[in-house]
Amino acid sequence: MKHLLLIAFSLIPAKVLAFPPAIEAVTVAQIGNGWAVSVTIRHPDTGWDHYADGWEVLTPDGTRLGFRELLHPHETEQPFTRSLGGVVVPEGVDQIMIRARCSVDGWNAASQAVDLG
Repeated sequence: MKHLLLIAFSLIPAKVLAFPPAIEAVTVAQIGNGWAVSVTIRHPDTGWDHYADGWEVLTPDGTRLGFRELLHPHETEQPFTRSLGGVVVPEGVDQIMIRARCSVDGWNAASQAVDLG
């Protein structure tokens, strides 16, 4: 039975088993004409071959307002928080979306909405 289970499990495509970078928390603070955005991400980084490598700030319609590149793996620091300052949000936009990316699987399809009120 164990052998059958192992064989069946090995037939599942690797993409199905992937764990996309998960956004655990977001904080925002208005500073002057811009916003500082801090994002806490959890991802099972394995080293330089597979790690969470960035996150972006979007308007609800998908316009990119900022991008924070993550320059190295965080396999021993989970979850981890990184910030991006000077994000200019257009007048009338009261919500932003945060989306994370990993070096192997690309952008996580899920994004997190953050109210700026």
